[in-house]
Amino acid sequence: MIYQGNAITVARGLEGGGDDIAILTIDLKDESVNTLSSAVVEELGQAVEAIRSERGLKGLVIGSAKEAFIVGADITEFHGMFERGGEALQGMLERVHGIFNAIEDLPFPTVTAINGLALGGGCELTLTTDFRVMAESAKIGLPETKLGILPGWGGCVRLPRLIGADNAVEWIAGGTENRADAALKVGAVDAVVPAEELEAAALDILNRANGGELDYRARRDEKTSPLKLDAIEQMMAFETAKGYVAGKAGPHYPAPVEAIKVIQKGAGERRDRAQAIEGKAFVKLAMGDVAFNLVGLFMNDQVVKKKGSRYARQARPVNQAAVLGAGIMGGGIAYQSASKGTPILMKDIKDDAIELGLKEARKLFSKQVERGKLTTAQMAEKLTNIRPTLSYGDFGGVDLVVEAVVENPKVKDAVLTEVEGQVTEDTILASNTSTISISRLAENLKRPENFCGMHFFNPVHRMPLVEVIRGEKTGDAAVAATVAYARAMGKTPIVVNDCPGFLVNRVLFPYFGGFSQLVEQGADFQRIDKVMERFGWPMGPAYLLDVVGMDTAVHAGEVMAEGFPERMAGMAGDRGDDNGKSAIQVMFENDRLGQKNAKGFYAYEEDRKGKPQKVRDEAAIALVQGVAKESREFSDEEIIARMMVPLCLETVRCLEDDIVGSPAEADMALIYGIGFPPFRGGALRYIDAMGLSAFVEQADRLAEELGPLYAPTEKLREMAAAGERFYPAGSGD
Repeated sequence: MIYQGNAITVARGLEGGGDDIAILTIDLKDESVNTLSSAVVEELGQAVEAIRSERGLKGLVIGSAKEAFIVGADITEFHGMFERGGEALQGMLERVHGIFNAIEDLPFPTVTAINGLALGGGCELTLTTDFRVMAESAKIGLPETKLGILPGWGGCVRLPRLIGADNAVEWIAGGTENRADAALKVGAVDAVVPAEELEAAALDILNRANGGELDYRARRDEKTSPLKLDAIEQMMAFETAKGYVAGKAGPHYPAPVEAIKVIQKGAGERRDRAQAIEGKAFVKLAMGDVAFNLVGLFMNDQVVKKKGSRYARQARPVNQAAVLGAGIMGGGIAYQSASKGTPILMKDIKDDAIELGLKEARKLFSKQVERGKLTTAQMAEKLTNIRPTLSYGDFGGVDLVVEAVVENPKVKDAVLTEVEGQVTEDTILASNTSTISISRLAENLKRPENFCGMHFFNPVHRMPLVEVIRGEKTGDAAVAATVAYARAMGKTPIVVNDCPGFLVNRVLFPYFGGFSQLVEQGADFQRIDKVMERFGWPMGPAYLLDVVGMDTAVHAGEVMAEGFPERMAGMAGDRGDDNGKSAIQVMFENDRLGQKNAKGFYAYEEDRKGKPQKVRDEAAIALVQGVAKESREFSDEEIIARMMVPLCLETVRCLEDDIVGSPAEADMALIYGIGFPPFRGGALRYIDAMGLSAFVEQADRLAEELGPLYAPTEKLREMAAAGERFYPAGSGD
């Protein structure tokens, strides 16, 4: 044994080879995957020193004893590392470069055997060796830009020299995971073999290198020298890419363009100088808010996934599902279930509704065929997972039923009590309601413990979030089965407790309330949209209301007003004779429902692909101007504060009221459910970034003029006074 650590061992000898080959194996104890934590990097440095001191070696193979090779650096360490400052970050980068460069400079040929995922720092480690062999099922990539940073351990230096600048820009700026065949095609790996042949392939490459057939020194020289591009080639490779990537990434995500600049600046330099350029850019990005928030987002996503996994482990499997109510929503749910492999019955009382649901499912499958994701035969096979029916004949074998009929408590109550009599005692019933209390819907059920909410967001096939709502009498088995089914459908379920609007809609409507008050005081709704889109929302509030539908907004607004009258009365509906009507109510009364009838705050025209495109509409502008009681000018900052403070405060209230279990789940629900700007990390991280004291002061100033919607809670005041945060500093969240 040359070296033995907690995660890394180095031994002599490989099956079928002599003992002059060193095998470095990564196998992090008590963990399911390998990561390059600071402790593992420390071990790697010691292992490399031991290899350098060993005599008589003729080669090195780096491999993994786990299913994945290395999934990257340990992201749980990032926030603590960022908070230590730029100098500490620079020191860390230099230490890793020293270790990686030592591997690259070993006096004999080296090869990495990539058996599974090799991402981020794991991919960068593979680039240090002279050769790479890859299992057919493995994937490789540098996803750092998705975390708001760039590859900082040599990825921006070695990859362009290995696969060419254009390919490297595509891999790094896109943050893609690349299959083995794609990696072989561009030259990122030297061979792709079945997993069981990986070691033999690695040994064969070392033997050929030692025999002079493969020139490992030439490979090494190419990786440590300037890129072979003249000025015109550089301009074509980088300037065009920067423009394209900037347009795609948008102004709030600087990392992809910064990565291209790093490759460009380092193109004419040798290894050490190019690495210094990379390191400087890494530190600059890592010290920014975007990286901090995107790393936090990743951590929050892990929290949500772990909670979902715990529920799913307790669940009885859902082998057969059913959806009640066809149409667009029912068809979308049926498509999602069928496409992920869970057979589903789609029931309605009308033939034309069944046909509409099937049409929706067929349309979505056809798009998958057009994109090359499915063959026509695969589409036909998946469509057989959807069985339309007008009767309850086959409901005796259903494990979970999703009720997706019209958003009316009487209709839902009738349908749920009817279906309960047609299924087994163990069947779970779930209502796809966006606002109606689950406890209320359970009142007439014989088995309320088997009933919960399962709120999908529209369009079902695109929106990742599913709210699983626990009513007063909902049992753990119902929640677990519904979470497991949502995960099987490829969705991210978040469990919340019952209240008007649940979590997402309860938080969204104060945002609409802020919009209504701005319009009432004379703000131009088109300007509000532009300001909030520049802030980072995918669409402004008026545009979002058009997408949601004015009838849906008015109905949901009435539910919110009933549930939270002090804060939310009249936000989306009629305010009474003295207070007039909200802009939303005025739109509704003038049959301007939004995209569903091509007129709302904007008019809608179909583009070439049949998608609705918004256009300015003078009639809508005149109607909104009629709502205004005064004429005021608002700065961008005022508009942002007036929109964001009520949304953030309602998120705080949901956390305090135990509607949602943690800040991580609250923030992820808003990002996945309503498109909260990901680079801002979520509502609670947004408050943290501002500072709780500053946020409370801003809210108090607004509450004086605008009322309870803007009033901080007492607990938030206490947290601010104590200098607390929702996410403790350096905690890894």
